Amino acid sequence: MITYSLSKQQARLFLLQHQRLVSGGLPGGKEAVYDYVRHVGCIQYDPLSIAGHNHELVLQARIPGFVPQLASELLYKDRLLIDGWDKNMSIYCTEDWPYFQRRRAMAAERYQGNEALGAMVSHVRRKLIQRGPLSSLDLEGKDKIDWAWAPARLSRAAMESMYFWGELSVHHRVHTRRYYDFTAKLLPEHLLVAEDPNVTPEQHQDWYVLRRIGSIGLQWNKSGDGWLGIAGLKSKERTAAIERLLLSGSLCEVRVDGVKLPLYMRTSDAPVLEEILRRGDTVNQERASAGADFAAVLAPLDNLLWDRELIRQLFGFTYRWEVYKPAAEREYGYYVLPLLYGDRFIARMEPVMDKKNGVLNILRWWWEPDTGLSAEMIPALTAALGSLAECTRASSIRFAPGVAEDNGLLGLESSLRL
Repeated sequence: MITYSLSKQQARLFLLQHQRLVSGGLPGGKEAVYDYVRHVGCIQYDPLSIAGHNHELVLQARIPGFVPQLASELLYKDRLLIDGWDKNMSIYCTEDWPYFQRRRAMAAERYQGNEALGAMVSHVRRKLIQRGPLSSLDLEGKDKIDWAWAPARLSRAAMESMYFWGELSVHHRVHTRRYYDFTAKLLPEHLLVAEDPNVTPEQHQDWYVLRRIGSIGLQWNKSGDGWLGIAGLKSKERTAAIERLLLSGSLCEVRVDGVKLPLYMRTSDAPVLEEILRRGDTVNQERASAGADFAAVLAPLDNLLWDRELIRQLFGFTYRWEVYKPAAEREYGYYVLPLLYGDRFIARMEPVMDKKNGVLNILRWWWEPDTGLSAEMIPALTAALGSLAECTRASSIRFAPGVAEDNGLLGLESSLRL
């Protein structure tokens, strides 16, 4: 078993390289979008769009000139990406369809036996054959059924059931509303007839653990959000899978100074880490300083942030997405995004897109302790906010009254107006 020993800075540099959160990490265009998703397995989808959807925010942080149309075309025109379930609602490469057969089979078993649901499923099939792609609102009937977190219309439950077991896929979206069609009409036949590459439950668990570690870059064997969404993978199964992957040479162990638990990395990613180790601390420090020409506004569910305790220990940054917390319990705000600069988090801000006026409003801003705006930061921060504005189709960026002045951001505000 190979074990690497790292400083926290080396671990940070590896994670940022792995996540393509570095200057020149990815080129522009659809191919870069696809390559990144393929590299990390999946990115999370969330229906909220306060300043862009989560997956759009993930991509704009990495891909120069990213606009939502690039992802939309890959999903609904090229069909190289697909809406699915991986780490909760996610987007992953269509080529991975066969690997999720177990999840689809479990869904089919779970939703069978309900007569009302079964009758509506038959109705949905008939309507799709007659009319083509539909949303649940296109179907008549107001009957409801207990569903997920709350009662839902029977037509929605039927369509979602068929989606979960793979009979339907998302044909397109209108805002957040999903329009479904038969998967057999949307995906290539060779994927539809392919057998699950993982024959045994243990093979499936090994594949999923390796995939999830690659989704982040470094991960530990500790319960947390980084492991969400893997059915049947409890602590015992996860530990066994990691041990098998270490024995097979698919994983490497990584020890980081000041982090008690070992971390794990895909062996295929080792060359990136070995280059960082070869450079040594002095050169890495110089590279980190030079890397401060890169900044990015990160999504609340960015892959880098999936295990927030790990980020706290490596970066000294504590982040919680407070959107589902009652207002009185929020420490910061409703939709607050972290700001990365070089190899550290320097601030967080609350952006809201005013679609009517085409203005991206920065409502509030919080610097991390002992941090403030310097002249060297302005070009990178201007580029990062400009990327967010391009992604949200904003024609301008505006700080709420007092925000720029109170936080020493007047220089940045002036740069954004140029």
